[in-house]
Amino acid sequence: MRSLRIPDGCRGSSQVHALCPVDNTDSTFQPTSTGKGERLTPEDTVPSPSTSVSKLTDPSIEPYLKPVDYVNTLAEIYVQLETAAEEDKATLYLEQSCVFRGLGETKLLRRSLRSARQHAVTIHYKLVYAAWLKYEKRDEELNDGTPGFCSGRKLECLQTVLTPGFSLDHPTDPCACRCPPGETSSHASEYIPYNSFVNDIVFHLGGDEVPCNRQKIADLSFAFHTMLNGDFLESRISDIRFSGNGISVTGMRAVDHFSKTGRLARLSPEMLLEILSFANRFCCDTLKDACDQNLATFVRSGDDVMTFLDYALEESAQALVGACLQVFFRELPGSLKSLRQIIDILSTAEGQEKFARVGHTSFALYAFLSQISMEESMCSDRTVALLEGQKRCVASQRQKQLAFHQLGCILFARKQYSEALVHFEAAVQEGHVYSWTGVVRIKSYKGLRATAYEESAAVVANYKPSGWMFQERALYSDGNEKLADLTKATELDPTLAYPYKYRAAAFMDEQKVQAAITEINRILGFKVTSDCLELRAYFCLALQEYEGAVRDVRALLTLDPSYMMYGGRLGANQLLRLLSQHVEQWSKADCWMQLYDRWSSVDDIGSLAVVHQMLESDPRKGLLFFRQSLLLLRLNCPKAAMRSLRLARDNAGSDHERLVYEGWILYDTGHREEALQKAEESIAHQRSFEAFFLKAYALADTSLDPSSSAKVVELLEEALKCPSDGLRKGQALNNLGSVYVDCEKYKLAADCYVNALKIRHTRAHQGLARVHALKGDRKAAHEEMTQLIEKARNNASAYEKRSEYCERDMTMADLSMVTQLDPLRTYPYRYRAAVLMDGHKEREAIMELSKAIAFKADLQLLHLRAAFHECNEDFEGAKRDCRAALSVDPSHSDTLELHSRVMSRES
Repeated sequence: MRSLRIPDGCRGSSQVHALCPVDNTDSTFQPTSTGKGERLTPEDTVPSPSTSVSKLTDPSIEPYLKPVDYVNTLAEIYVQLETAAEEDKATLYLEQSCVFRGLGETKLLRRSLRSARQHAVTIHYKLVYAAWLKYEKRDEELNDGTPGFCSGRKLECLQTVLTPGFSLDHPTDPCACRCPPGETSSHASEYIPYNSFVNDIVFHLGGDEVPCNRQKIADLSFAFHTMLNGDFLESRISDIRFSGNGISVTGMRAVDHFSKTGRLARLSPEMLLEILSFANRFCCDTLKDACDQNLATFVRSGDDVMTFLDYALEESAQALVGACLQVFFRELPGSLKSLRQIIDILSTAEGQEKFARVGHTSFALYAFLSQISMEESMCSDRTVALLEGQKRCVASQRQKQLAFHQLGCILFARKQYSEALVHFEAAVQEGHVYSWTGVVRIKSYKGLRATAYEESAAVVANYKPSGWMFQERALYSDGNEKLADLTKATELDPTLAYPYKYRAAAFMDEQKVQAAITEINRILGFKVTSDCLELRAYFCLALQEYEGAVRDVRALLTLDPSYMMYGGRLGANQLLRLLSQHVEQWSKADCWMQLYDRWSSVDDIGSLAVVHQMLESDPRKGLLFFRQSLLLLRLNCPKAAMRSLRLARDNAGSDHERLVYEGWILYDTGHREEALQKAEESIAHQRSFEAFFLKAYALADTSLDPSSSAKVVELLEEALKCPSDGLRKGQALNNLGSVYVDCEKYKLAADCYVNALKIRHTRAHQGLARVHALKGDRKAAHEEMTQLIEKARNNASAYEKRSEYCERDMTMADLSMVTQLDPLRTYPYRYRAAVLMDGHKEREAIMELSKAIAFKADLQLLHLRAAFHECNEDFEGAKRDCRAALSVDPSHSDTLELHSRVMSRES
């Protein structure tokens, strides 16, 4: 229903122990458990927080490609893609995905991987990119739990990629393994009867004879052609002794059959391996390919991989090796351990060469496996070996940057500082400036703190300033200078967590606990992370505000049920049990009342904590997990939201309820039509609020027909007739009001919003304000939004919406507040830039947009800056921003038109 502009977003990092706040000598905390067996008793004391700047660990060095100016890099890749040969485009899209990964843009990196898969030509690249796409979405698809599950999208299926050749499949193309068998292709070779040829030669193998056709055998390879039709003795005789050539009588008969029909008879794997070896010996390419493809069909499990892989590599059987990799990829990440044979071979230069001879090694393969290995075990020997393999495969400057930098990061984490320094410096030499963080960090660890500061300062002086540069320099200074650098880091990149955590810990050092909480709240207001929640929980403990600590620990456990606190020495669930003795215990009715209070005040973290408590007493309640997923989506935690949604599906109390949750999973993973089907199936079982709501939501997104609005209204009205709680009915009323607004039925819309407000759906103020504004009463609209601001805990969106109903001065004040509360919102930057442009302050307008572009790859920001550059006749800047914007969305018509116009004006 996002397409109907419904404003309510209800459907719409690895763990870092940033703080070790417990002194080892603290008599009140002597944990004896790591969550693996021993338990704390209920009588144990709540651990004492000791939050100090000295215990705040340095920010991690991210193992990603992070260009100083990602806009330039994306533009360069776009230009290369425009002129690249078709077979080279997949690698460029991979490099584009690496840039998006460094920016934290998950959706964009997946789109780049899909493009790489679309342009893959060989079996190898098709396998790697399909497997990578499947792995990226491993926790999201509505699968049946089997490793070979197919999502129904051709580009993401591992079962249908063992055929080489270019075919530009579209992301929505259905997969053949999900479609009913069709008729035989008209391009299939015509079958020639075996008995239609005259046998004019006989091969003698021991005491047996195999009659054959001379010309057909000669056609198998140049070697046979030379032997049977050239100057050799065999060309003049019809009885040929053929023993000792590694082929049995049965095998030779199969070769004869293939020479005449172009097909292999049904043979055992052992016989196919024999013929494969024979085909290699006599260079019979077509025979080899047929054996290879037939053998590939026998590889279905890990045991089959163990059986065939060595033979496949020895005989250079590309399809058979591909089939082994197919099974290996299908079962990732578990196959890293269960199929160590493949990893062991790939981890050596010699093994890598074996795979290369079969066309199954590439930078993409090692980049993919290295990423998984880093996620599984950052510092393992396996990870190092795979990264070494990645380094051996580099073919471009960007690939070198990534390979050297990632090896530096892993060796740094293993405390192999000398080796890490070599790789960081190599990455810098290749132009990856971000790798200076590793260089200076190592020098600081070796006692050269002054040198580290000087080199960090040189980076700040010599390159376009970035937030990470000032954050890094701050590590090697003290006092006001350190705080000034951290302030600058936040100004340039407000998404960096370390500056907020440092300032908060500094307040704690000064016993300013409330100020510390206020500081950490700044980032939690727009970016919820486990380490920041953990830090705020410690601050609440320092104030003995146990309710706040319980809230944050419960939110932590929702994000990561196995989270460890106090530097990994105490499970969050154990701390929760200790804290629970110090807070009031709520009944089921109390929990519902608390949830209503927090939901209506738009306190999403508080709501999350209440739902977590409700699940403790009712752990198999699908509806609660579903509500949890809604909150996590609002907090922009999509992975955790999907996990909760899957738990809702697994704990559904009925078939019709399960179908609804399956529908939402399909909807959130882009399968809109399938989601509609699930909703209809659920309604066929039983009419329910959630089924009608899902159908209305999915229909609004799948149908562009304006007449669909009437159907959406009908579905929402049906939903409201079904039993549900006020929280969800308020949502439905709010959405129904939005549809009425789009249909210009303002009275009906206002009635919906008023009714939603009566059941405490606070966000309905925004819809009512919109109705007032459309009816020309901007003052009433402003007052409505002011009420929302007063009620809502998280109100950046409310300030943004109210700004539309103010005079310019008040608008600027509201938008300034929006940026302060949530710097990731792009509208304020665009508005301020437009105002500056209207005032002929072109340079300031571009600078305003650049502030946000520095940390957010946003299509609208890039497009607008490109347009401003065009106005200033800065065609190079306009082209660069257009190309970066088209990297974000290649089909954006306005940017395509702007890019074309700029190119014409320049020429």
